Amino acid sequence: MFKAKAMIHSLNAQGEAKILHEKNNNDVIAEYNGKRCTAVFNPFVGLYYVDDIYGVLSDEHKCPVCGEHLE
Repeated sequence: MFKAKAMIHSLNAQGEAKILHEKNNNDVIAEYNGKRCTAVFNPFVGLYYVDDIYGVLSDEHKCPVCGEHLE
């Protein structure tokens, strides 16, 4: 778990999100503003892209991509 700069979908701007789970660039779970959301990492710009509009997790304790349990 760590904090990182991220592009936040609802803001359409940069903010800070807590990265909870990261298996690869396309399998990332982030927490922003109290919501657990899906995210991706773009290595070319060095930012996480957090989807806090359409990517909010219905089951906050399970990764939808790999099925791993989240704390």
